[in-house]
Amino acid sequence: MATKQKQKGKKQKAVKDKKVSAESSPSPKEGIILHAGASRNELMMTAKERGVKNYRVLNKQELSDVLKNIGDQKAVDAIVAGAVARWKSG
Repeated sequence: MATKQKQKGKKQKAVKDKKVSAESSPSPKEGIILHAGASRNELMMTAKERGVKNYRVLNKQELSDVLKNIGDQKAVDAIVAGAVARWKSG
């Protein structure tokens, strides 16, 4: 009986943690600042969450530029278009 109570307590705590992280996430229009050593995978997952199209063909520098300029859609489109052109050319 005691183990069931402990498990129930852990589940409730996990739910509270998820709610806190959802509330603290920045709006899609704000620039995203990631730590300096962010991996390409972390940048790609963040871009995916923010709805960036063709995020898979962007290199690490382009991903960081896109995430910094997420509010300026023209800049994002220009960066992505250049990456898609490079990818299509082979």
